[in-house]
Amino acid sequence: MNIFPLIAVGSGSMNNKGDLLDVRYQVIVTQKNEELHNPLGFAYENYSDLEAMLKDSPEGHSLKENFEKELSINKNKRLVIHQINKDESVKNICDAYLKLYLLSLRIAKPNALNLDGIFANLPNNAWTNFGPIDPEELDAFRLEHENTYVKSVDKFPCMTDYIVPNGVRIADGSRIRLGAYLAEGTTIMHEGFVNFNAGTLGTAMIEGRISAGVVIGKNSDLGGGCSTMGTLSGGNDIRISVGEDCLLGANSGLGIPLGDRCIVEAGLYLTGGSKVEVLNAKGELIEVTKAANLSSKSDLLFIRNSLTGSIQCKPNHKNVQLNETLHNND
Repeated sequence: MNIFPLIAVGSGSMNNKGDLLDVRYQVIVTQKNEELHNPLGFAYENYSDLEAMLKDSPEGHSLKENFEKELSINKNKRLVIHQINKDESVKNICDAYLKLYLLSLRIAKPNALNLDGIFANLPNNAWTNFGPIDPEELDAFRLEHENTYVKSVDKFPCMTDYIVPNGVRIADGSRIRLGAYLAEGTTIMHEGFVNFNAGTLGTAMIEGRISAGVVIGKNSDLGGGCSTMGTLSGGNDIRISVGEDCLLGANSGLGIPLGDRCIVEAGLYLTGGSKVEVLNAKGELIEVTKAANLSSKSDLLFIRNSLTGSIQCKPNHKNVQLNETLHNND
């Protein structure tokens, strides 16, 4: 990415040992003085001013004090000033959260950043209505805050607790991890799920699962309960993607990249090793091949023959059209 070097300023919650549990960035600026994020309009002159704070030089002290005041820094909260000079593997929690922010702010697209090491540098937190809590300190915290409830115990928070991109509709925020990339016009229904480093590249209807590393093209529809195979576990090293104007039917599954204008029948799980009968427009058998050999090809319809049980692929002549009213998320 050509956005580096950059500096970010924000605040982080701490446990009783002083370890950071999360980071909430309020300002992100490139060395070229391109302001990538400053929703509350914090005042500063330029990148050099922020760098002076980072180096703790005298000229940065006044600005640092202003940030500490504006961010209400206290004993459980630390001012975070963090710099990334180039896109290397994640080395600490500040790296991790900054890169997750870059994804959810639509500054970097999925698979564009080096996220190696991110799991090792994110603490496992109890995510509560009071923010992140160290799980080992949760019982003691509840004694002082009786109305505490835990939404999840995870390394990744919900994206909507940190960032709400413009032009999207999300029925259940708990199913969208920070680091998800949601293009304007995206609608995520209750059964939809989007992992970090994954998402949509245009208007889309999501009622299924978008696993890590998976991207969905514009005007595509993921039906209820459908699934896309990710690359985090299970030995799958092929990045799955769905092209434009595609439809994954309800409860279907996808283990190959799709081109544009493709349809996968409801209930059909298509893995790379699935044997597929390829038919021509007349329904005549051309060949039997692995689904992986059809990766990224456009205008295909995948179905299961209800009489023989075989998976078949034929030319697709249908166009997937989303309801524009459902995706006008102003």
